[in-house]
Amino acid sequence: MEELSIPELTTEQIEELCSAAEKAARRHILSKVPSKMVEKLDISVGAEGAKPINLSIEVNLVLSPQTNSSDQAVLSAEAAKEALRASDLYLRKLK
Repeated sequence: MEELSIPELTTEQIEELCSAAEKAARRHILSKVPSKMVEKLDISVGAEGAKPINLSIEVNLVLSPQTNSSDQAVLSAEAAKEALRASDLYLRKLK
């Protein structure tokens, strides 16, 4: 990903950034799978540093046994990508 020239983020902005990323990941998963098919969904977004800021995104997804188990890994990876896109959009708005 390209490096954005953004100002140093405040604590509130970092919280908003993490929240936007988490919501995007959750929204992506629930747009692909009905919530009743999701047995466990943990999304963790962490931010380190100020400039540059490093994000870590972890999506832990367990779908019900009726779904294809390979879908879990694919869906988790897609959700993490969506979280990155959302965080990129948030940071571009600050620029």
